[in-house]
Amino acid sequence: MNKWPGVRLRVTEGWDEDGHHPPHSLHYEGRALDVTTSDRDRKKYGVLASLAVEAGFDWVYYESKAHIHVSVKADNSVAIHAGGCFPGDAAVTLQSGEKKNLSELHCGDFVLAVDQSGRVTPSEVLLFLDRDQHRRTTFVTIETDHPVRRLLLTPSHLIFAVQDPANSTADFSPIFASQVRVGDSVLAHHADGPWLRPARVVRVWQQEAIGVYAPLTSHGTLLVNGVLASCYAVLESHPWAHRAFAPLRLVHSLFSLLPLKGEARNCSAQETGMHWYSQFLYQLAWGILGRDSLHS
Repeated sequence: MNKWPGVRLRVTEGWDEDGHHPPHSLHYEGRALDVTTSDRDRKKYGVLASLAVEAGFDWVYYESKAHIHVSVKADNSVAIHAGGCFPGDAAVTLQSGEKKNLSELHCGDFVLAVDQSGRVTPSEVLLFLDRDQHRRTTFVTIETDHPVRRLLLTPSHLIFAVQDPANSTADFSPIFASQVRVGDSVLAHHADGPWLRPARVVRVWQQEAIGVYAPLTSHGTLLVNGVLASCYAVLESHPWAHRAFAPLRLVHSLFSLLPLKGEARNCSAQETGMHWYSQFLYQLAWGILGRDSLHS
């Protein structure tokens, strides 16, 4: 039964394409609305808010006297929705020694990565776990000295770091980029050899950029802007994440026997957006491990 005959729902703000909201606003993700009644009678807003709660909105509040703000959660979490990525202008090193931006990288390219022994080795790009040249994202920027390196990656992405590095790289473990602090050390590659060395973090900050790229290599690691990073995100266990993607590596190895080249070799490669297998694993982890086990 309509309590207010002739009165309609009025949406004053939905998807924001012009950057009028704060950086983390859900209006950029199409998950938030600002609503009023068509007659703009503020006495009705209390009932309107109650109706919004009953309709299933996760968050309802009086953002201003002019409207009510309503929003919904992502399918599982913001971290899972965003995944882990690098910006398009981040550079990797090909097997030939040539530098290449991630926005120009293709499946089938061989880039420098690190094997289980810690040695720098070429590794094939199997597919992109996420790729979207138009998505606006907040990145954690990590800057080091000796050598000077600067790496941008999303907060939920894994990077190998340690607080007090010893002489061995064995002390380094994967942590979320959001957990890196000034004074920590990450692993950087020097051009004079096949091994990595600690590089002290001297500055950490956040900045926005447009475009996200998350290549998956056969080794599960890669050197981006000369710094070692995992190919994985959201779950703080690089070994388990690497095992979880074993079926994709198996499919790729089978297709590599066919007389195809580049991305045509990979039946699971996608043009844009998050890869379906990544979404499946994240949803599975969300259901089995729970929210506390994932980056939030």
